[in-house]
Amino acid sequence: MLSSGPDIDSIQASLLRALASAHRLRIVHRLGIAPCEVNELARDLGLSQAAASQHLAAMRAVGLVEAVRDGRSVRYQLTDEETLVACSLMRGALVRRLSQLGDLAAAARLPADLAPPPGRGTHP
Repeated sequence: MLSSGPDIDSIQASLLRALASAHRLRIVHRLGIAPCEVNELARDLGLSQAAASQHLAAMRAVGLVEAVRDGRSVRYQLTDEETLVACSLMRGALVRRLSQLGDLAAAARLPADLAPPPGRGTHP
């Protein structure tokens, strides 16, 4: 039976869309080290403060990060540290895949004695 409300797949898709940005993945990895304020995050990642704030707002909207007020400062942290674990698992899978592809590319290269002479292409 199909439900009329949001299901777990839709919620997960929304969360993954929010992570579909290199800057946001870098934010996850940075916040995995320690919570920080927007200006620290912007400085550490080479972003403008406005850009860092926009990324954090999008991540906050789907529950990836939360803001914790401490007097006049606001520090951002991961809502669930397992988010970092999940991102690290995917990064590890990507690194392994790229390594396999690199091994295939290296194996496909011609040995030096079969390569064309310098200055000559592979076409006659």
